[in-house]
Amino acid sequence: MPPATPSDAQVRGYQPPAGLLAGRVIAITGAGDGIGRALALATARLGAEVVLVGRTVRRLEAVEAEIAAMESHGQRAPAASIAPLDLEKALAGDYDRLAAALLERYGRLDGLVHNAACLGALAPIEHADMRNWVRVLHVNLTAAFALTQVLLPALRASQDASVIFTSSSVGRQGRANWGAYAVSKFGTEGLSQVLADELSGNSAIRVNALNPGPTRTRMRRQAYPAEDSAKVAAPAEVVNPYLWLLGPDSRGVTGRSLDCQPLAAATAAAAVS
Repeated sequence: MPPATPSDAQVRGYQPPAGLLAGRVIAITGAGDGIGRALALATARLGAEVVLVGRTVRRLEAVEAEIAAMESHGQRAPAASIAPLDLEKALAGDYDRLAAALLERYGRLDGLVHNAACLGALAPIEHADMRNWVRVLHVNLTAAFALTQVLLPALRASQDASVIFTSSSVGRQGRANWGAYAVSKFGTEGLSQVLADELSGNSAIRVNALNPGPTRTRMRRQAYPAEDSAKVAAPAEVVNPYLWLLGPDSRGVTGRSLDCQPLAAATAAAAVS
């Protein structure tokens, strides 16, 4: 019998035990900054071998160096690896090479976190720029589909794999002027649900979507330039639900759409959203 699904409050308040992800191989897109960076550091601290996927090599190298210098309970964190990939410009061959290199090095993939995204220009649908629309839908949705597809063989090779799509509140309830970004996140929610249903019962892969909520990132500053960032949760404050979904404590949970914000932070952020 699968474990009882924790409540929303339990997911948001999850506290990962030491060594939760020991021996697991986890790939994270957008790993050079913001939530991706915070999650990469947290997963490494919990024993995972992290594959840092991103566009800017120098940022990925900086995170790799942080992990290399990291100690947890007197032991070095497992070495991370870098997988440069520009989701806006990548071609089919780029995805295939990344998947082949990952399989050759690790033989499997235990976790895939889709965190990379672009906001694009916010504008009414009536005035939306077509190039911006295509770019945002491609980076946020089509690229996530393409990367998931090529990595499914590596995920199937795992005995307990987890795929996480990063969603948004505007991907659940449309909001004026959020245009392509909101639509891309509606698509992300749909992609997550379809994939979860396809894999349920015939694989050890679970698929879920997480909404980080208001978080102190570059994208948030772009959307809300006048906001007092001190009132918004830091990236490290929203990663624990990701860790829950990546680890064994969430076995049997698939096809869900969950929230990340600590309950106190969510209440405070509601006033500035």
